[in-house]
Amino acid sequence: MCGITGYIGYRNAYPIIIKGLQRLEYRGYDSAGILLYNDNEDALISKTKGKVSDLEELMNSGISKEGNIGFGHTRWATHGVPNDVNSHPHTSNSGNLVIIHNGIIENYDSIKKELTKRGYTFKSDTDTEVLINLIEEVKKTNNCKLGKAIQIALNEVIGAYAITVFDKEKPDELVVARLGSPIAIGIGKENKEFFIASDASPFIEYTKNAIYLEDGEMAIIRKDKEIEIRKINDDSIITPEIQQLKMNLEQIEKGGYDHFMLKEIYEQPHAITDTYRGRLIANKGIIRMAGIDDNMEKFLNADRIIIVACGTSWHAGLVAEYLFEDLARIPVEVEYASEFRYRNPIINDNDVVIAISQSGETADTLAAIKLAKEKGAFVFGICNVVGSSIAREAHAGAYTHAGPEIGVASTKAFTTQITLLSLIALKLGKKKGNLSNAKYHNYLQELELIPKKVESLLAIDEKVKHIASVYKDATNCLYLGRGFNFPVALEGALKLKEISYIHAEGYPAAEMKHGPIALIDENMPIFVIATNKGHYEKVVSNIQEIKARKGKIIAIVTEGDTTVKEIADHIIEIPDTEEAFTPLLTTIPFQLLSYHIAVMLNRNVDQPRNLAKAVTVE
Repeated sequence: MCGITGYIGYRNAYPIIIKGLQRLEYRGYDSAGILLYNDNEDALISKTKGKVSDLEELMNSGISKEGNIGFGHTRWATHGVPNDVNSHPHTSNSGNLVIIHNGIIENYDSIKKELTKRGYTFKSDTDTEVLINLIEEVKKTNNCKLGKAIQIALNEVIGAYAITVFDKEKPDELVVARLGSPIAIGIGKENKEFFIASDASPFIEYTKNAIYLEDGEMAIIRKDKEIEIRKINDDSIITPEIQQLKMNLEQIEKGGYDHFMLKEIYEQPHAITDTYRGRLIANKGIIRMAGIDDNMEKFLNADRIIIVACGTSWHAGLVAEYLFEDLARIPVEVEYASEFRYRNPIINDNDVVIAISQSGETADTLAAIKLAKEKGAFVFGICNVVGSSIAREAHAGAYTHAGPEIGVASTKAFTTQITLLSLIALKLGKKKGNLSNAKYHNYLQELELIPKKVESLLAIDEKVKHIASVYKDATNCLYLGRGFNFPVALEGALKLKEISYIHAEGYPAAEMKHGPIALIDENMPIFVIATNKGHYEKVVSNIQEIKARKGKIIAIVTEGDTTVKEIADHIIEIPDTEEAFTPLLTTIPFQLLSYHIAVMLNRNVDQPRNLAKAVTVE
């Protein structure tokens, strides 16, 4: 949830760390802090409530920025409200040890009580300050080096963490460790400099070589020396795998757009193409997916598919339920990962579990994967970030290839996940004999056309912007859809809530009369997906029910529609396509609508309050 970045080498660390924090601010922006060490001075710690820009302002007030070793942190608050004191870094009672931490130490309270008995005092309300003092106590009691003290201490804690620790008594090294929260280590030229970060974006312009620590591993990083990586639980030495990063700098810059979210909305035609590139060969009727091809029998013999995900990825999973059951005739259950592991689910060894996560680091989804594996299920991961925890934990999987998504509100993650899930459903449907050759080929050709159709929707941005201006002052909104587009109604409502802070709910259109209809009056905007596929006549009837109660109707319809046009207050037309692919189109106007309303309300679009991009805590 929080962002960690660090540097040790021959360069000035400050500009690397502050730029890294700016790139990691999507992970949390309640407060920010930095540690710098200059060989000729003491370690300097600066931290403040607020954003990274507030930290920059503080640093520009005359504070020294010199030093070749340092680390920084941008926080999403868990234990302790956002303020200067609870901001990271945190220091031990002696002042010698300094830590930054992403995650939650669940048994911090009992540890804190024991340390208090031993004379330790605490300035903050955080679990992190407890952890650094536990490390100090272990180091003192066992008369050991920092790395060993961290190892012993981490074996006493329960929870999740990614940490970086500095010891003033040994200022030529940094120690990092992870369990449940990601850490990447960038390897600079000739092993003379090293970069630390929650993901690779802070150091992409300096090196393409990176090590991703696995759960339960720690690394001791020293100037001009090889990295030493060990298992936390048994002290065994690990030979790390150095990965080549494929990300480039342009992908993590705004590229002239006002916000990352708008940039990522407009990137969707390319992102969808990149997702099926090399996998979909429509003119030959071929779908190539190594993760599916190599495990085809697992899918064909599955009693059911269980999809686990959170947030927007859960909505993509709901679309997949319609796809798999309609095209492949395989029973599907879609579960919130955050609930799945706690309700003692029935999982059999003939089940296939598909875990979906943009970041590949979602803590609840990772926990669901581990539970499914323990029960003997086959786990297939779908994520966007190469080398992420879910990619490594799953038995097999596929990447969406959407490119970095910096905006907290997911956009291209949703459409690329649906694209990938569509490919899987079509491949299984053909293999099981549920699709005729003609129908199968038609689906492939239509899927190949989706990026162009998304482009045509982006071209009507001004029309959507006008509709946004009409309804920006609404206090409640209702989103309705049926069939494949019910999940899009949920996703549309979520987008509006996330970035505009307007209350919105998504419902199956037919369920409106079972409660939500009581909310409808002349001030209530109702966004209805009424494409000409599926249950069109039923949705038209639902629209008539809204109109009879003076609700304001904004309808998404298929090009050429005349019936709804006569009823609705506003319409947005989408190109015709197969019903199964309509979610890839109907979601685009909702994304644009949410964006424009949020901008008009002067919201922080890319960093909405209380949210963070990668949810690495439960």
